[in-house]
Amino acid sequence: MSEGVAVVTGASAGIGEAIARRLLDAGRTVVTMQRTAPPIEHPNVRFEAVDLSDMEATRFAASRVAKAHDVRYLVNNAGANCPALLDDATIDELRYVTDITLGAAMLLIQAFVPGMREACFGRIVNISSRAALGKMGRTVYATAKAGLIGMTRTVAIETGAHGITVNAVVPGPVETKHWARGHPPGSEQRKTVVDMILVKRLGTPEDIARAVDFLLADDAGFITGQALFVCGGTSVTGTGGQ
Repeated sequence: MSEGVAVVTGASAGIGEAIARRLLDAGRTVVTMQRTAPPIEHPNVRFEAVDLSDMEATRFAASRVAKAHDVRYLVNNAGANCPALLDDATIDELRYVTDITLGAAMLLIQAFVPGMREACFGRIVNISSRAALGKMGRTVYATAKAGLIGMTRTVAIETGAHGITVNAVVPGPVETKHWARGHPPGSEQRKTVVDMILVKRLGTPEDIARAVDFLLADDAGFITGQALFVCGGTSVTGTGGQ
């Protein structure tokens, strides 16, 4: 395992927490960046409090982390969702979601890539969503998550010669507390989603964490610019979505 610190955004719960826990279990030091401290007790976890919807605050926080740590692994997991049909979606919602999903990701990449270039090694994974392929009531969310795949491919082109790989993991429906609030156990909403999944079960945060860990591995250096769908087959059927 290469030396270096991993940064994970949005690690206070759900997928981000699972990713941070897996990296800690693998022996990495992990800096989490979000507003709320992660519910993780581990000697190698660090917390950088920041509102990732605030671009200036994010820029300063990223600079602090870059100066304090040799960041070689970055997982841009933080995002936001403002569900609304097209006629009800607002520009303010679009700005808010894209600031967190795209703006913060770009600022963190810009902050940490110089150190990766100097080390001739880096791994970046961006967490997109199957909704990037299109989903009812998700104009804002799908737009931001699709943009993250475009960012992934472009940054991969610009950094590959420096030993840096950049990939996206694209989850389908994942069982988190947030997701369960809108799809309670036993509800028709939940049944409808599960029926559309080819493997007939919801994903788990650990399913996503395993995929991220694979792409962050030192020996995954020949994989870059890719979008790995971890979605139970919903990208094949064109239904469902995270």
